[in-house]
Amino acid sequence: MPAVMRPNNKARVIKNDYPFRWTIVITESMVGLAGLAGSLQLLAGVATPPVSTLNPLGLSSWTLPAGWLFLSVAIPSGVAAWLAWRRSAWAPPAVLLASALLATELLVQIPFLGLNILQLIFGAVAVGMAAVGLLARRAGWWPRPQRA
Repeated sequence: MPAVMRPNNKARVIKNDYPFRWTIVITESMVGLAGLAGSLQLLAGVATPPVSTLNPLGLSSWTLPAGWLFLSVAIPSGVAAWLAWRRSAWAPPAVLLASALLATELLVQIPFLGLNILQLIFGAVAVGMAAVGLLARRAGWWPRPQRA
């Protein structure tokens, strides 16, 4: 039997908002595409640093770094963008993970390749998207614990 609304009872409004959704979708899609392009670039040997850069790691080709870039940047950013597109509660945590992995990728690069303007740009993107993920969390876009 439906409850009767009385004038002094206020209906509770459930706000189903997804703050920063389009920022997440667009930015994480672009970072994911950049990671994919970088991976393909490394595999093809186009505009790559000399292979001698990898000697301290015992590597003789860019294949393993290309795979690392794909797994640590392209996949997590693509998943974060997809989750935001679907309005999933898991989008903000995925953004935070993708940002942390992007920052880790950049920190791993610096000792071998030196500091580059692209690293600074993508570092700013990682920090900015982490802030966006935290702001989305603060606004209530976050997975709710399941009650048993």
